[in-house]
Amino acid sequence: MSEKHDIKPGQSIELLKELHILTRDGKMNQDSRRKLKQVYHLYHFIEPLLLAVAQDHADIQLVDHGAGKSYLGFILYDLFFKDRPGNAHIYGIETRDELVQKSQALAAELHFRNMSFLNLSVAESITSDQLPARVDIVTALHACNTATDDAIRFGLEKHAQHMVLVPCCQAEVASVLKKNKGKTLANNVLTEIWRHPLHTREFGSQITNVLRCLQLEAHGYQVSVTELVGWEHSMKNELIIASYKDLPRKRPAARLNEVLDTLGLEEMRTRFCVEPA
Repeated sequence: MSEKHDIKPGQSIELLKELHILTRDGKMNQDSRRKLKQVYHLYHFIEPLLLAVAQDHADIQLVDHGAGKSYLGFILYDLFFKDRPGNAHIYGIETRDELVQKSQALAAELHFRNMSFLNLSVAESITSDQLPARVDIVTALHACNTATDDAIRFGLEKHAQHMVLVPCCQAEVASVLKKNKGKTLANNVLTEIWRHPLHTREFGSQITNVLRCLQLEAHGYQVSVTELVGWEHSMKNELIIASYKDLPRKRPAARLNEVLDTLGLEEMRTRFCVEPA
């Protein structure tokens, strides 16, 4: 029995076969159904942002960091970009050249002309002349450790209207917490929160995302945080959505600095920059 009832109207069956979500005879196993459900769930959050940008201009520019096999980029293009007028474009940023080449070949095969794939790190993409000066939407799914911070920096530099982030593997803050808990904060009861290594890791991950949200708010963004339901294969399922609203910056900037000072994370001030880009 076909499972096509799981597929959104207008979705290219050929694309889903090439992404190995559907078998060659159009069937879908449990793992593929889960994968498609996850991408559709994320699309549910991104589509309203795309529509909001489209009301202002047709040539939407979206950059997907840590694109991997570009499941998200291809499905976004197929469902939203391919039939729209203008020069809307999706850029996939990925460090693994073999995945970049495969994505380029698939885009050519499917005639998805306004998709580009670049063999760059997130940090390199910030200054790369292969990307446009203006970017409307930035996505970063499971960009490991500081790559998520680089994606935020990219979005700030490009004055992105929206950022959609699913952070992953956050070790940097935890390492600084571990290093400093026996120094200036030795007599501070707060260190009990991260005294044990497991708690250091978990609290470090939590506080990293708190700092990211404050950083975005300190640049005038409205931020919402929710759970990416259906991402069963990963414990890292926090979804951060930021939309630029030119909100007051002073209070979140002060709070960000206060959190850094309270937790002995002053050396990370440059990572979580609070001055507008």
